[in-house]
Amino acid sequence: MEHVPFKHKRTTLDRAKNYISKEIFTDVNLRGRVYTSTVPLKNILHCTVPDRLPYSDVVGGNYKFEPCAVGDTFGPVWSTHWFLVNIDIPADWEGKEVHLIWNALCETLVYVDGHPVQGLSGDYERYSYPLNTNGRKPGSKITLYLEMACNELLGIGNIAMQKKEDEEKKYTLIQAEIGLFDREAYDLVYDVETLHDIAQELPDQDQRGYQALYTVNKMINMIDFEDRSTLKAARNLALEFFNQKNGESQHTLYAMGHAHMDTGWLWPYAETIRKCARSWSCSLRLMEKYPDYKLMCSQAQQLDWVKEKYPSLWEEILSFVKTGQFVPVGGTWVEMDGNIPSGEACVRQFLYGQNFFIKEFGIQCKEFWLPDTFGYSAQFPQILRHCDINRFVTQKMSWSIINKFPHHTFHWEGIDGSSVLAHFPPGDSYKMTGTVNQVRRSSTNFQDKGRSNRSLFLFGYGDGGNGPSEEMMERLLRMKDCDGLPKVHMSNSDEFFDAVEKEKPDMLCRWRGELYLELHNGTYTTWAQVKKYNRRCEVWLKDLEIVATLARQRNPSYQYPKAELDRMWKLLLLNQFHDVLPGTSITMVFEETMSHYRDIEKTTSALINEAARAGVQKQTTPAEGTPKETFLINTQPFPRREVIEFWHQANNNDEILPEVREHNVSADIACVEVEVPPLSIRSLSACEITRAQNGQAGTDNVSVKRQEVQPFGEVFVLDNGIIRACVDRSGRIVSLKRFDKAANRWTKEAVDPQQPMNQFVIYDDVPLYWDAWDIMDYHLETRKTISQTTSADSYSNKLKAVVKVGLKISDNSSIEQEIVLDADSPYLRVNLKTTWHMNRKCLKVEFPTTVHATEASYDIQSGFLRRPNHYNTSWDSARYEVCGHKWADLSEHGFGVSVMNDCKYGWAAVDGTLRMSLLRSPKNPDPEADMGLQTCAYAILPHFGSLQEAGTINYSLAFNNPLRSMLAPAPVAPEKGVSGSDWFEFNSNQVVLQAVKLAEDGSNTIILRVHEAFGGKCNVRITTPIQFKTVQACNGLEHSSAAEEKLVNAKWAWKEGRGSISFDLTPFQMVSLKCCL
Repeated sequence: MEHVPFKHKRTTLDRAKNYISKEIFTDVNLRGRVYTSTVPLKNILHCTVPDRLPYSDVVGGNYKFEPCAVGDTFGPVWSTHWFLVNIDIPADWEGKEVHLIWNALCETLVYVDGHPVQGLSGDYERYSYPLNTNGRKPGSKITLYLEMACNELLGIGNIAMQKKEDEEKKYTLIQAEIGLFDREAYDLVYDVETLHDIAQELPDQDQRGYQALYTVNKMINMIDFEDRSTLKAARNLALEFFNQKNGESQHTLYAMGHAHMDTGWLWPYAETIRKCARSWSCSLRLMEKYPDYKLMCSQAQQLDWVKEKYPSLWEEILSFVKTGQFVPVGGTWVEMDGNIPSGEACVRQFLYGQNFFIKEFGIQCKEFWLPDTFGYSAQFPQILRHCDINRFVTQKMSWSIINKFPHHTFHWEGIDGSSVLAHFPPGDSYKMTGTVNQVRRSSTNFQDKGRSNRSLFLFGYGDGGNGPSEEMMERLLRMKDCDGLPKVHMSNSDEFFDAVEKEKPDMLCRWRGELYLELHNGTYTTWAQVKKYNRRCEVWLKDLEIVATLARQRNPSYQYPKAELDRMWKLLLLNQFHDVLPGTSITMVFEETMSHYRDIEKTTSALINEAARAGVQKQTTPAEGTPKETFLINTQPFPRREVIEFWHQANNNDEILPEVREHNVSADIACVEVEVPPLSIRSLSACEITRAQNGQAGTDNVSVKRQEVQPFGEVFVLDNGIIRACVDRSGRIVSLKRFDKAANRWTKEAVDPQQPMNQFVIYDDVPLYWDAWDIMDYHLETRKTISQTTSADSYSNKLKAVVKVGLKISDNSSIEQEIVLDADSPYLRVNLKTTWHMNRKCLKVEFPTTVHATEASYDIQSGFLRRPNHYNTSWDSARYEVCGHKWADLSEHGFGVSVMNDCKYGWAAVDGTLRMSLLRSPKNPDPEADMGLQTCAYAILPHFGSLQEAGTINYSLAFNNPLRSMLAPAPVAPEKGVSGSDWFEFNSNQVVLQAVKLAEDGSNTIILRVHEAFGGKCNVRITTPIQFKTVQACNGLEHSSAAEEKLVNAKWAWKEGRGSISFDLTPFQMVSLKCCL
C-alpha cells in the first residue's frame, strides 16, 4: 500500500536539502553521483618562474619542470608557478563527459595548445575544466599547461582584515584528477535545489510552495540509479513544474552576467590583468554552452590589457561581441571613484573609454556603469549627458546604514538640471548567484512598484572577478517563466533601459543632487599622498595641454605631445579607480600608484617647459649663447597678483623640477611680488611689482608683531592692510578681519569668540569593520584638542609675514605649521607639515565662524553644491563627513568665510563651524597608510558679499595652480612673452576654463571647454586673434551634433583682425567648442 506523505514541511524540506548536500550523505545522495568515477593525475610537472611571465616565455625559456604531486605546497604569496600535466583518458570513458579537477585553493589559468581557455579558483569551487569540449576524443593523450597564481580571488587575506601572517601563506595542491561527469545527475541537482528553495522561500499561504515541496519529494522517491530511466522521469516531473507559466503582470528580471573586477585593490595591477583572463575565459566557455547568456563588461583599461597580453583570448572576445553575448558597457576607462576626480578627469574617463569601445568594437555605450563606488557626485548627470550617456546603473546606495534610499528606477537630476535615467538593481548586489531567494527579493524589494515592472539582476562572482558560473545559469534557466516567481529574461543593459523608457517614464520619481553614500566617508581622506598627487596631476596635465596648444598655434615647428599626453592621462585615470584613489588598496598598489604620479610629475614638467619655450620663441631659433630669462606661466583666464618664491641652485640645469627651480636670482631664497596677465607666458621683469622702501601709494607692506589681546594673552598680529589676523602661541586664529579699501570698511569679526579658528583636533577612528573606508558617526564623540606647543616664532619682510608654530600630538607625531600672510593677499595661508605615526586616529582642523547660515557650499566637479549646516533630520546627520574639492564656504548676506586647500577632500559643516579632515591612520588593508611626513596647505578667506562676489572660486583655482616659472632664452623681439590678448580673452569671471587641447581626431582643431561656475546665467564672449574657419559646439567626446549646436548656439564672428565666440550659459552648464583652424 502506497504511503501518502505527511504534512511535515520541515522534514520534507530537510530531506531535499540533504539529498544535494556537499557535506553529508554524499555516498548515497544525488550530489555524490555527479562524478561517477575519478582517476588521479599521474604525470604532473612543476616549475617556479620569477615573475608573471607570458606562456611563450615559460614554455620557450630555460625553465626546468620537475615532478610534483598532490599534497605539495607552493609559495610565497604573489609568486607564480607553472604546471605541465599529461593526461591519459581511459578508453572505457569513450563518449562520456570528462573533466579535469584541479584545486590548489588559489587562482589558476588553463592553457590548451598555448591558448588560455579557462580560469579555475578555489574560492567558489570552480575546480573543473571539461576536457572533451575542444575536439578531444576519449582515449587520447592530452597535454595542458596551468599557470597558478599564489593568491585568492580577494588577494591573500580577509578583505578589510588582512593580517601580517597572511604574507607567509602557502598554497597546497589538494586535488588533481580527472572525473567522469554525469550530466543527468548534475541537472537533477539543480532541479532539486530550485524546487527546495521555492518551497522554502514562498510563504505558507502560497499553494505554489507546497506544489514545489511535494514535487521534489516525489522526485527523490522516484530516482533510482540502478534504473537510469527514473532519472529522466524525475527530470520530466521537474520540468512540468518549471514550465507552468507566469501571468502577464509578473515582475520581469533582466538577468545579465557580471564579473565585477576591481582594477586594483587587494592585489596589484599586474594581477588584475591575469584575473581578467581567468574570469573572461570562464564566461566565453559559458557563451559556447548557453547562447542566451550575456556578460556585461566595463572598463576599457582592462580590455586594453587583455588585447595586449592575451591576443587569442582577445580574438574570442571580438567574436562574441559580434554575437551580442560579450557586451561592453559603462563607457569609462576604469570604474572611477565618484567623489574625488575633477570634472575634467571625469570627462576624460568617457573620452578615452568611449573612444576605445568605438575603435575596437564599433560600439558607443549608452549607460554609465559604476556599481561599486562610494557615492556619486551631483555633477554626474551633466557630465554623463555631455559625454552622450543618458543612463546610469549602480547598486552601492543599498550599503547606506542610516537611511534607505527610496527609489530603484528614477530620474536623477544634477546641479545644472541635466537628467539621466537611473536604476539600482533591487537585489542590492552586483554579484548575485541566481538563487530563488535573490530572485524573489529583487521583486519584493523593488521600490517603484506600479511605476515600473522590471529590474536588473546582475549575477556572477565579483570584486576579484570569476564571474558567472554554470550553476548560476542552470538555476536561472529553471526560473525563466515559472509560476510563483518573477520572470527571468536573459538580456543586456540596452534592452532593459529601452523597455523602461517605453513603460511609464512619466511615473518615475526624480532625485535632485548628489547620491550620498552613508558609509565609506573615510575614503575622502585615507592615503593623503595619493589624493595630493591626484589633484596636482590633474592640474599639471591641464597646464601641459594649454601651453602645448598655445605653442602649436604660435610655432608650427613645435610637435604637440599627443602620445605622451594620452599615456599620462591613462595613468592618471587608472589611478582614479574606486579602490585606489580612495585609499582602500594594499601597500603594493600604493607604491605603484606613487610611481605613476612621479612619472607624470617629471614628464609634465619637462614638456611644459619645452612647450612654453616654443610658444615664447615663436618661429625663431635662439642663437647659441643667448642670455636666458625667467618666465612665469599663468594658465588661468584671469590676472594674478601674488608673491612667489625662487630657490637659487649653484648648478645651471635646464631640467627644472616643479618644486625646485633655478632662476637668475642672487639670494638663496628670493620673494617677488608679481602681476601676471591671464593665459600668459611673461618675463619676470615684465610682471614684477617694484615697491618703494616705505611701500607704494595705496600699497601696504606686511608686518607681524606681538601684542597682548585679552583673554588670549600675547598673540602674533599679522597685517597687510587687507587682512588682520591675531594668532596665539598654539597657532590658533583668535581674530580675523578683512578690510575693503574701496569702501573703507572692515568685515565683522570672522572668528567665534568662544572657539578659535585653526584648531587642530584628534579623534578616535575605529570603524565597525571597514578600516580604510569608514569614519563612523560616533567618532565625533571622542574629540580632543591639540594644544601642546613646542615652538612659536615669527619673521617678516616687505612681502611676507610668517608665524611658525610647532605642536606635539604624541611622542612620535607632531605638527609644524607656517601661518603666512603675503602682500596684497586677501587670505591667510597655512603651510602644514605633519609627522604622523598614530594608530586609528583621525586629525582634523576646525574653523568656527560667526556666520549665520543654514547651508554651507562645497566645491565639486565643475560647480558647487550646498549642504545643510545642521543635523535636523537623519538624512542631514548622516552627512557628518562629506566630500568637497578645493574650497568650502559659509556665507550670510554680505559676509562669509571660505576655506581653501590644495589636496584635501573630507569636510564637515555644522552650526557655523567648518571642519576639514587632514589625516587618518587605518591599518587595513594598508598597514602603512599615511605614516610618515605629510604636507599640505590651506587658506582662510574672510570676505564681503557672496562667495561668488568674493572671488573664492578663482582664488582656489590659483591656490591649486601655483605660477610656474622657467628659464628660456630671451625673445629676439622686444615683446615680453605671450598674454591672453595673443590667444583667448574671457569677458567674465563667471566662466571657468576647464580645458584647452588639440582635438583627438588629429585635425587642426582646438577644443575649448568651459563651465559656468557661479550657479547663474551669463553671456560669454571669448575674443581671440586666431582666425578660425568655424566654431561649433560638441560634446565631451568631441562629436558635433545638431542637438549640441541648438543647446549652445555658439556664434563666431571675425572683425578688424579679431574674432569673438559668443554664447549663453545656464547655471553650472558645461560647454565644449570645436575651433577649427
